[in-house]
Amino acid sequence: MSGILRNVADLDQAAAAGRRMLYPRQLKILVGSASCGVAMGAPDIEAAARRAVEELQLDAVVCRTGCIGFCAKEPLLDLVLPGGPRVSYPHMTPQKTRALLDAYSKGNFLPELALGRFTSEEIVSTGEVHSYPACSGPLQQIPEWSDLDFYRRQKKVILRNCGSIDPRALDETIARGTYRGALRAMTRMTPESVIGEVVASGLRGRGGAAFPTGQKWRLAREASADVKYVVCNADEGEPGAYMDRTVLEGDPHAVLEGMLIGSFAIGASEGFIYVRSEYPLAIEILEHAIDEAGKRGLLGDDILGTGWSFHVTVRRGAGAYICGEETALIESLEGHSGEPRTRPPYPATRGLWGKPTVVNNVKTWASVAPIITRGAAWYAGMGTRRTPGTTIFSLEGAVKNAGLVEVPFGITLRDLVYGIGGGLAGDRPLKGFQAGGASRGCLSPSVLDLAIDTEDRDDATILMGTGGVIVLDDRACMVDMARFLVGFFLEESCGKCVPCREGTRQMFRILSRACEGDGTMEDLALLERLARTVKSAAVCGMGAMAPGAVLTTLSHFRGEFEEHLREKRCPAGVCRGPAASRRPMEIPAAVRP
Repeated sequence: MSGILRNVADLDQAAAAGRRMLYPRQLKILVGSASCGVAMGAPDIEAAARRAVEELQLDAVVCRTGCIGFCAKEPLLDLVLPGGPRVSYPHMTPQKTRALLDAYSKGNFLPELALGRFTSEEIVSTGEVHSYPACSGPLQQIPEWSDLDFYRRQKKVILRNCGSIDPRALDETIARGTYRGALRAMTRMTPESVIGEVVASGLRGRGGAAFPTGQKWRLAREASADVKYVVCNADEGEPGAYMDRTVLEGDPHAVLEGMLIGSFAIGASEGFIYVRSEYPLAIEILEHAIDEAGKRGLLGDDILGTGWSFHVTVRRGAGAYICGEETALIESLEGHSGEPRTRPPYPATRGLWGKPTVVNNVKTWASVAPIITRGAAWYAGMGTRRTPGTTIFSLEGAVKNAGLVEVPFGITLRDLVYGIGGGLAGDRPLKGFQAGGASRGCLSPSVLDLAIDTEDRDDATILMGTGGVIVLDDRACMVDMARFLVGFFLEESCGKCVPCREGTRQMFRILSRACEGDGTMEDLALLERLARTVKSAAVCGMGAMAPGAVLTTLSHFRGEFEEHLREKRCPAGVCRGPAASRRPMEIPAAVRP
């Protein structure tokens, strides 16, 4: 580790050291070691690579990196070739790793095993492009990443460094422009001009509510108080969603830099990152990043000699979904039970310990620095007029190319599922989606050609909320899916208010009767009436959204509900009467990997 970074010259020296690590003169072997890779055997791949390097006496370094998004191809191993491109190899095993490196030692790159090659990489934070040396011979048989369906339409801003850096190597992320935005904000801008740039960019919250980020910051800036806070909401709990986890595992400094800029903008000297305890790898990498940034002078007192001080602490949540709601999160941070507060007052004026507090999602914080370095106009040039910029979708379920997809707003579900996702596995017919979070329920293929945005507009756009997309084929039962989603809310309800606590329980019982063959048509009217009552009477946003799992699914698949209740028949063959009764949180077969 190098010494403390005191000024721009020190930052430049760290960047130069990082470039030597990113693009060494010898072979560099990158092993995808985010949770998706680890689950598929990345530690064994890394061990096999290290053994092969030693036994074959290769001039090579073996490093870990984050997820490049193509989770369906894990475990992934990349070779950054000296004097050549970066080549990715999918579905690796220890045996294939040994064979690949043995072939490399003899001048063969096994192009038939490769997935794709990078000929250039954009350094998003600065707009620079790193071009790898031109390749020739067998390497030209390997397609470029930009030509693959999965990557052709993607634009990496939030995920700009994930899969390209070792998240534990600070100099590597500095080499890709990290902390340049914070330096610019603290030395060449005022807090008001920083907020103005964020407002002009049109950045909205990426946690689902889509509140204008700059507006929230301005409210906190204008609030009168001796102490203010910034908070990162990393309490990701939607079924099928893992975007925040991947960012923290692959590029934690993107979040830390965003929070540093936000702290300067609103006048907060302390920040908290609230992470659910089910993310041990993300927590480990994040805590290492905070410690390293503190030792190098990028967090703490007198950052980069600017006189600005900012301290960050990680707090582990117990995995309560309700703590994704910002006031419940604040209650938990204060050491209380994670129950939502009545609003107003809003956290921007009276939040953590009664002080002005800005709470933003992981993806929102990670979007801030490039806006400051490249300008609001650059960011606003992507996406839609209402919602500029990019967001991340987790594409899961019965789709061929499952993984994380970062695209500008305005893309259609058809492009997402069939263009990027490659269509359905086994070319089965599409039945619908569970998209935008559990509260959005299930949607039919009739919405395929609507543009994804942060609001629903008839025959034009569709709101995607948190960004989780689960693709369902003809084997899915939508009544069973509705029961699963309501069961999720039943399990996650904090129990503070009766409409949510008891309403979700009764909706679950009605749906269970339908799945078990004991329901009646009268149940359908009762279910709708109950869902609308809960929606209007619940205290917090979670309780108000929970009925959406029923109302949306019912509006798109009413006929399937009626078949269950009137004919006692499940068209998908999933529900088979009382014998099919399951525990509330058992995952439907159509949703399992």
